[in-house]
Amino acid sequence: MTIRGNDLQPTDIRNPSYFHKVVDCQWACPAHTPVPEYIRLIAHGRYDDAYMINWKSNVFPGILGRTCDRPCEPACRRGRVEDETLSGSRKEPVAICRLKRVAADFKDDLTGRLPKPLPSNGRRIACIGGGPSSLTVARDLAAIGYRVEVFDEGAKLGGMVRTQIPRFRLPEEVIDEECGYAVGAGDVVVHQTRVNSLKDMLGEGFDAIYVGTGAPRGRALDLPGKTEGEKNIHTGIEWLANVSFGHFTTIGKRVIVLGGGNTAMDCCRTARRLGGEKVTVVVRSGFEEMKASPWEKDDAIAEDIPILNFLAPKSFVVEGGKLVGMMFEPVKAVYDDKGRRDLVPTGESDRFIEGDDVLVAVGQENAFPWIERDIGLEFDRWGLPKLDATTFQSSLPTVFFGGDAAFGPKNIIWAVAHGHDAAISIHKHCEGESLSERPAPGVTVISQKMGIHEWSYDNNVAIDPRTKVPHLAKEAALKNIRAEVELGFDVALAVKEAQRCLNCDVQTVFEGPKCIECDACLDICPMDCITFTPNGEEAELRTRLSAPATNFEQSLYVSPALKTGRIMVKDEDVCLHCGLCAERCPTGAWDMHKYFLEMTHAGCRS
Repeated sequence: MTIRGNDLQPTDIRNPSYFHKVVDCQWACPAHTPVPEYIRLIAHGRYDDAYMINWKSNVFPGILGRTCDRPCEPACRRGRVEDETLSGSRKEPVAICRLKRVAADFKDDLTGRLPKPLPSNGRRIACIGGGPSSLTVARDLAAIGYRVEVFDEGAKLGGMVRTQIPRFRLPEEVIDEECGYAVGAGDVVVHQTRVNSLKDMLGEGFDAIYVGTGAPRGRALDLPGKTEGEKNIHTGIEWLANVSFGHFTTIGKRVIVLGGGNTAMDCCRTARRLGGEKVTVVVRSGFEEMKASPWEKDDAIAEDIPILNFLAPKSFVVEGGKLVGMMFEPVKAVYDDKGRRDLVPTGESDRFIEGDDVLVAVGQENAFPWIERDIGLEFDRWGLPKLDATTFQSSLPTVFFGGDAAFGPKNIIWAVAHGHDAAISIHKHCEGESLSERPAPGVTVISQKMGIHEWSYDNNVAIDPRTKVPHLAKEAALKNIRAEVELGFDVALAVKEAQRCLNCDVQTVFEGPKCIECDACLDICPMDCITFTPNGEEAELRTRLSAPATNFEQSLYVSPALKTGRIMVKDEDVCLHCGLCAERCPTGAWDMHKYFLEMTHAGCRS
């Protein structure tokens, strides 16, 4: 049958990116961690295997299992398809992040499982900064024979992971262990020293230099009263670092925290543990607009910390040489005809809030005072280096950037992803290869058929609500700044939550020539996501499927023309991957294939 110009073309499932996009959680993860695979391994008690899958892709499973901002979870299919009337709760994704922590918590000694480095290739790489991005570069390149020298002024590696994430969220022993795995991957030398000149580093004979120094400067608020009250006005990230190093052990009883991001949430919760009896978070924007992760806001509120919204800071109030609070102007959000938001005064009276100390956590920015401006490295108008967005190479061919130092503050998982990509670029640069030609991922597609209607995975869709992570009692948590608040899942809870995963990497694969168009699969599909219909233009065709397919960001699986001239169309957006279509099919036209995609890192080592 001839396909008209506007008709949908048959889906090419041989394209590695097609099924990868269907695995929404892995597609959303910047490091493309094979999420369903490690969750199945956890369900089977194979914690070491689950950890190693994570370690290869995201390098810091124990750290990220506690601190990641979870871009995978909003993408989770569970949050789109779960029937609230059955689960008895709101639609919620699988607790992917906290299951990652399970692999870290229950693994055994992995010393024998870490890959052995290749022999030295005689090349030297400098990594400036000892945070997650630099350590990812160090791990990837040391494993394939590079000598990597890490320069960091801190007494221990970890960068801002160590200095700015409180110990009640991330224990120090977890940081020590996973930084140790990274630098133990090969010939890595750590210099406990501050780099004060990139020009000097360029003269040290390194084959390439990687800058992963983060965004180390907190934004200040230049308001009336700042100079007079400066003793009690602290920049959030610097204050957290001082607490981490033990320089600050107390704070005033009344504390104001300015800002709506995760740093603000860390500041207010830390202040509670250092003696803050009345800690108040004040934010210019609305509650839903805050950049802090929802669970971070929930944890702050659970510790009796109010969050006040739509209050713009106006001045620091100082009386008798002592800070006594701040004045705020009430504002509201207004939108123009293009949907752009502005915050304007409501006309209400200014509001005074008492405070003995103020923690300013209104954003972070890059600072490169140690990079000379006469060496040929170009910066944009925001003070960020001009980089190739794919290769992370700067205008100086031997200098690469990544993590927060590259494009501004993001989460640890982004820093790891940048590190992997930069390591590929550095290796290609040293080999004299084109940096723009990126290595293809490894893809394995295997049928899961064990019998006529039996599969090698558990395809029983559980209707359980999301499992809650146990927390330390508030009274005990607030007494000890190093007591971890989230206790993590035990084995039983981990298995229960793992069984909520819909196995989105196990794909329904359709062979048109075997289909007799009996519509048995259509009848049994619990989501009405299969339709046999005449072809047509996509936007129109989506409206006449068994259930309209409204998410244009997710593809339709389209077969070639069948014997009747119709096509099979499956809405990938809401498919449960339950396999009922394949179990019901009398001819075997449907099958379930596990699609495993693994990103290729520097040197293409398996």
